Amino acid sequence: ESDKAAAVMDQVRGVIQSSQKGASLGTYQLDFADDFAYTDPIDGSVAKGQGLRFVFTDGSRIIFRLSGTGSSGATIRLYIEQYSSDASQYGVDAQQVLAPIINLALELSQMKELTGRQEPTVIT
Repeated sequence: ESDKAAAVMDQVRGVIQSSQKGASLGTYQLDFADDFAYTDPIDGSVAKGQGLRFVFTDGSRIIFRLSGTGSSGATIRLYIEQYSSDASQYGVDAQQVLAPIINLALELSQMKELTGRQEPTVIT
């Protein structure tokens, strides 16, 4: 499983390297994409490799994080964020409302093809 997860992350890195500001990804316009680092505001320490991030001009974000990369397996965490001012969508299931950006994330990463998994094991 670790090899499959690494292949997904390599795929995403390749998309990041080939994507430029303003590029259209699905129906979204890319603001920036990166392998982000966290800088601690207190001591200034930097933690690199915190995830692979796509940020779109409407503020939507896709983030891929890899954890548990031991010899027995790995977990790819996929975070999706999207703002909506449409109050009629607030009570709708998040999977339904976010389906377009979720599908974009799966397309960019080729997660289904590279892992053989058709659905997540955990959704929160």
